[in-house]
Amino acid sequence: MNPDFSKYTDGLVPVIIQDHVSHTVLMLGFMNEEAYGQTRKEGKVVFYSRSKQRLWTKGETSGNFLLVKEILTDCDNDTLLIKAEPLGPVCHTGADTCFNEKNTGFSLGKLEQVIKNRKDNPGATSYTSSLFAKGINKIAQKVGEEAVELVIESKDNDEDKFLNEGADLLFHYLVLLQAKGYRLNDIIAILAGRHK
Repeated sequence: MNPDFSKYTDGLVPVIIQDHVSHTVLMLGFMNEEAYGQTRKEGKVVFYSRSKQRLWTKGETSGNFLLVKEILTDCDNDTLLIKAEPLGPVCHTGADTCFNEKNTGFSLGKLEQVIKNRKDNPGATSYTSSLFAKGINKIAQKVGEEAVELVIESKDNDEDKFLNEGADLLFHYLVLLQAKGYRLNDIIAILAGRHK
């Protein structure tokens, strides 16, 4: 991947920042070759600020960094798309995005982030944190209990109970994956390999 910084007279290419989980467009910035190299090296988005006339790490004053998950170029190699994990609001106004949109789309990836946060920063009243505190045996036991409850509900015709038990099983499975140091993407990769 070689972005063409020479296409524009100022040596800057536009960079679209997208949430890697929700796919919400967060902001637009610009990079020169140096900012691009630093972004790749550090794993945090670094722009070239046209107003400050210098490199600028997004979040350098607020702590709301953009952690790089993937970098793509467009078909002409003169625009970048960076899929990132935002560590807080992206806009200087405090909004989730610079387009004043909420970045609240629910996804399993977002749920995984919440579960990981409950593991890394336990809360006294958090059910998820209490599971991690009880250890792997309790978490595995809960997955087993929820699986049995889902099987029982599948034999009846109560759609609400069946779907809720399915949600409980999936949630506890995600907790188990996190406790074992894995993510849902690890399972998806195995399924994708079997699909070939």
